[in-house]
Amino acid sequence: MAPLPGAVLFACNHNRVRSPMAEGLMKLLLGDRVFVDSCGLRHDEGDEADPFVVAVMDELGVDLTDHRVKSFDELEDDSFDVVISLTPEAQHRAVELARGRAVEIEYWPTHDPTLASGSREQMLEAYRQVRDDLEAKIRARFPLPARTVGG
Repeated sequence: MAPLPGAVLFACNHNRVRSPMAEGLMKLLLGDRVFVDSCGLRHDEGDEADPFVVAVMDELGVDLTDHRVKSFDELEDDSFDVVISLTPEAQHRAVELARGRAVEIEYWPTHDPTLASGSREQMLEAYRQVRDDLEAKIRARFPLPARTVGG
């Protein structure tokens, strides 16, 4: 397992579902050991995280109510050590961003839970599955601090 990078960017299409989930999970698991941000290709929808995302992340104690959607063009800084794309479209943009830079680009194909249908509980379950898959990928990719006894 590689050492922790200094800065990680998660990217998807709209920065309302998958990338804010990944950002919130990484911050939950690693705290401030790594700078973490997220963005999307476009900023053409609402300015906030999807309400189902807010709900399933709240189940883990991650508050995304203040998340504000942003695109690649709206990033305050674009010097990341690792850029993780969660959609094929974001992967293309990440490769462009990395051109001529020492940055690792990774593609983690991630299902879009907004495509699910059914009852509220069925929708929440689809979002939980994406959340849990992202958490497993983060745990597998990044060295996490050892748990302390009683903590």
